[in-house]
Amino acid sequence: MKVLNLFIKRIIDLLGSLIGIIIISPIVVIVALSIKLTSKGPVFFKQERLGKSGKVFNIIKFRTMVVNAEKIGDGLSVKSENDNRITRIGKLLRATSLDELPQLFNVLLGQMSLVGPRPPVTYFPYDGIENYPEWARKRFVLQPGITGLTQVTVRNSVSWDERIVVDNKYIDEFNVGLDIKILFKTVFKLFKSENVYMQTTRSKDKAI
Repeated sequence: MKVLNLFIKRIIDLLGSLIGIIIISPIVVIVALSIKLTSKGPVFFKQERLGKSGKVFNIIKFRTMVVNAEKIGDGLSVKSENDNRITRIGKLLRATSLDELPQLFNVLLGQMSLVGPRPPVTYFPYDGIENYPEWARKRFVLQPGITGLTQVTVRNSVSWDERIVVDNKYIDEFNVGLDIKILFKTVFKLFKSENVYMQTTRSKDKAI
């Protein structure tokens, strides 16, 4: 049953990403021009992330911050939309999660899935897959996703370890039906900005 679910999941990923890329192409052009005309630097932001089994790949996003933002100020942490490293168009893209759209190319290439645990940077919250606690490595069993159970529930309102618990729950309960449910919930949450940034003192901030 799990093998069949994984096969169907990949078919959905291929069709979904291909159709999605075609549909969003006009949006990509508009966003790309907006980024280029309002700030210096490339349209896309690439960053090394940990994927399935801890394999490193480059995630693709629309650039929402100034160049080399992770080396300025609070580094990876973005405490609020008032962070002066965020560009004007970047505030809108981050609030609506439209900056994540280019990851459809990662899905098409088989580096990501439409649904799955979000891929962390290689050095945070733990430095490399080998430094993750044994219980936390379960989240790397499946391909990372553009959206996931964490994103439609707690999003960024809790600490990374608490998010990993939710990711592990997704791994345990994975089936195509759950993926479809998460995709529908994501559509409803797409234009809502709650829990995008830090909500409590124990929470980690929204990452770059």
